[in-house]
Amino acid sequence: MTTMTPDDILRELVENARAPHGTARNAHAEALGAAAEATGDRELFRRALVAMIEAYEYSAERTKMVVPFARLLQEYDRDPGAFAAHEVHRLFWRFKWVAGRIVESPEIPLSAVDGWLMDMERRYRMAGYSERAVRQAEFHLADATGDHARMERAITGWAAAERDSMSDCHACEINTQGWYWARKGDDAKAIEVWKPVLTDGLCCMEEPHRVLAHALLPLARLGRTDEARTYHVRGYRMVRGKENLLRSVGEHIEFCALTGNESRGLEILAEHAGHLGPLADVESQMEFAGGVLVLLRRLTDLGHGDSPTVSHRGAVRGVKELYELLYAAATDIAARFDARNGTTLVSQRLVDRIGQQPLVQSLPLGVRSAELPLPGQAAAQDRSGRPRATEPGPAEGGEGPDPAELVERARAARRQGHPSAPGLWAEVARLVDAAEGTGEGCLPDPALAGDLLAHRAMTAAGAGDPEARVLYAEAAASYRAAGHHSRAAHALLAVAGCAAQSDTDADEIRELLATAQLAAQELDGADPERPRRIAAAEVTVLRIESYLRLRVTDDPASPVDHCLAAGLEGFVTTYGGEPAALTAGPGSVADIVADSELLLAQMAMAVDDFERVTPLLNSAARRLQAAEQPWDAVGPLSFHAGVLAARGELESAEAAARAALDHAAELTDGASQGGLRLTLAEILLRRGEAEDAVPYALDATHWFDQAGLAAGAGARARLLLARAYAAAGRTAEAGEVLQSALPDLLEHGQWEGVEARELLGGLLRELHDPRAAAEQYLLAAETAKGWDEPQYEAGLAHSAGESLGAAGLHSEAVAAYERSLELWRRDGGNPGAEVRLLRSLAWLAVEDEEDEEDEEGDSGRGRARDLMEQALAVGDASDEPSMREERAQTWQQFARLLQDTLDEDEDEDEDEDVGVGGGEGDGQSREKSSPEGVRAVREEIADLFERAAALYAELGDDVLVDRFQCELYAARAEKELGRADDATGRVAAFITELEAMQGDLAADLKIRAEGMLAHLA
Repeated sequence: MTTMTPDDILRELVENARAPHGTARNAHAEALGAAAEATGDRELFRRALVAMIEAYEYSAERTKMVVPFARLLQEYDRDPGAFAAHEVHRLFWRFKWVAGRIVESPEIPLSAVDGWLMDMERRYRMAGYSERAVRQAEFHLADATGDHARMERAITGWAAAERDSMSDCHACEINTQGWYWARKGDDAKAIEVWKPVLTDGLCCMEEPHRVLAHALLPLARLGRTDEARTYHVRGYRMVRGKENLLRSVGEHIEFCALTGNESRGLEILAEHAGHLGPLADVESQMEFAGGVLVLLRRLTDLGHGDSPTVSHRGAVRGVKELYELLYAAATDIAARFDARNGTTLVSQRLVDRIGQQPLVQSLPLGVRSAELPLPGQAAAQDRSGRPRATEPGPAEGGEGPDPAELVERARAARRQGHPSAPGLWAEVARLVDAAEGTGEGCLPDPALAGDLLAHRAMTAAGAGDPEARVLYAEAAASYRAAGHHSRAAHALLAVAGCAAQSDTDADEIRELLATAQLAAQELDGADPERPRRIAAAEVTVLRIESYLRLRVTDDPASPVDHCLAAGLEGFVTTYGGEPAALTAGPGSVADIVADSELLLAQMAMAVDDFERVTPLLNSAARRLQAAEQPWDAVGPLSFHAGVLAARGELESAEAAARAALDHAAELTDGASQGGLRLTLAEILLRRGEAEDAVPYALDATHWFDQAGLAAGAGARARLLLARAYAAAGRTAEAGEVLQSALPDLLEHGQWEGVEARELLGGLLRELHDPRAAAEQYLLAAETAKGWDEPQYEAGLAHSAGESLGAAGLHSEAVAAYERSLELWRRDGGNPGAEVRLLRSLAWLAVEDEEDEEDEEGDSGRGRARDLMEQALAVGDASDEPSMREERAQTWQQFARLLQDTLDEDEDEDEDEDVGVGGGEGDGQSREKSSPEGVRAVREEIADLFERAAALYAELGDDVLVDRFQCELYAARAEKELGRADDATGRVAAFITELEAMQGDLAADLKIRAEGMLAHLA
């Protein structure tokens, strides 16, 4: 490096200033500083010192800036005249940075820190600056040392001093002022102070990044969890991967730990695990580690102490192990600060932070996170290999429920058909198993053995276990032995159902059905459940017979089994008017009749018989509500909502979906709860009520996650949530949610993957990340490659071209545009797309002046003219009405392109007699190499603008702004051609037209046109 010339050093300083912030840039800045000092060039050395300071400030080594700043200050004191005015201003501005870094360096004694502040105050006063920045720096020192009296004096002086050119930006000042109130425990006041940054758009290079992180816990403590969630999802995207914002990253991890999102916290930790080690900025190291320690302690409390986390010091560490390592390092740093400050304040703050308890048990964030494994449950799986559901146990430190009472509750729930019944029976089974394990087992009554067998059979049947049939048979025998013949009849019917599920021989299934029917009919006439058992058997026979017919028919002629439909209609007619079908009670058949009506509605839907669907669904829902089984009414209501939505009756669909949700309070099935909310969210989004759709889509993701469906239905819910966020203008949240779900969505099939990538590409463009957007569009285009409809690939390639162009990747953009153009031409059905692509290629050709001529000798401008003429030819060849506007757009853009290139040439060298074109092979350039050629181009520009303006006038007020631009540009061209009267006459006539128009737009354009008229005059 010492052999570098001053020019080499200067060039590398410029290049390094463009590099990403981090240790690599810092190291290069240090090397360049040493090389610059070795040259003896004082000005070059000063530039290198400034480069070091700026590199350090936005990295995890910001405290290192103290040394180069001290050297720069010495240079200034040695020769103030060597510093230009702007360099002096920047020197004093950086004094504030260094004052903060000194406070954050525990190895610098307090006396030295005070000395720096005194020097800063002296220099600012002599330079005529306000003491506002000095008092702000003093406030930070007083807070760090716990000197409350000095802190109050400093913040009072800070507020009283005038803002001037040395004051921090308003957003940064608000950050500190709100943090002051949060430190005092006044969360509401802190949020109020932060409001201009949080919601009003006040920003700078590090804001709202830091304020969004600071506000998370205060908002959660205030119960404003919706805002907290929004700021986490939006804010984490801003701080991810930024070394200078590690403290904010730690705050996001801490927020996740205290809101039931430990898995999300672990994912954030994994993304920043490389910063867990020692940092030059020890305060950032301690603050970042503090947030991580909150998470690790919480994971330990949840029983995950032995679970792996991230790699640290060369090995993957468990939760407890990583906690101990980070705790030792963080407390050591805190002790160093306390030793410097003569207090225990920093250590106590760290301990208090780590010891926080959760603020909410669970706050759904919408983003996809891997589910934490259940502690000690890794091997607990059912026969299908899926994790078993955990069964509730007695409250910690309390006694379990009375077995007899629990059994009675479970039976009551079963009689009622309540969703809580399976869980209650699971608890009964757990209690009985526990009692038998201690040798104290005894069943409260003889029928309980049958109940437990039936519960085990139902669980096995739900998992597709063939053992279910055997268990139901054993339950039937047990019930008969206990004298509970009604329950035995129910179990026998289930035996037949299990046999049908396992592809048993048809004759054997029919024999089992006959046995079950006979058992129901032979029940005592006084048994209140006899009608219900007979009805259930009758419907089961109808459905299983339909299934058996389907088994022997490879290609059914109709999507509907007409025999089954006729049988169900007869059943509904027979039982639907009976009191047992309209009321609650032991013998109620309301749910059986309602299920039959629901199945009939589904069959009617299969043949598009919508006229029958609504009455059947309404009847089923009313029947279940009258029978005091509102949770069962959810099925027909939600189905009805879907039917209405499919038919475009969105208002009625919303009402049905809301009614279904109102009845779902007692449903315990996460998939059903998630499905209901997803249906309502989709309806609301289609109605244009995106903001209202967001909470329902968000809740849907939570319910699906809880049901273990995060990768399936949960991913689709996240796609809808992202669409709702995007439609509501919440782009950052939409992007974060969709990116988290993208891996799952890609597994759902090509169409869903393409849809997700296209949406994500659009979101990334709005988030000013065109390179990443282009990647998504291109990946989607590759997936769509070879589809029967080439327009999908063509449209995606077009979007990729726009993003690549915005990212400055011109050659890649040209390739994408040409790919799209080829596809559209092959399809031949979209001349508008062809015209737009040709125009885009023309602009790229004229903008990219690095290769003035291609292999055939044509300049970029020559290619641009040819492409614009192709666009006009395509537009002229189409008689589609929509192409009229495209034709006007092409004339307008062609004229703008010619005008811009003409202006650029005149600006480049006003004193030399040069042509507008750039190469000998460009006929346009030869035309314009003389004054006559330039005039010919101006004539062409005026004609193109005039033609575009005339066509825009025919198209009406929707394109008034485009016409305004054309009229004024045409007038400018007229003046440059020496036709001043024509120019002023054109604008005056247009002003007269605007005066006759209504609305604010016309009034605004009239004012601007009058300004142009004055300029022309």
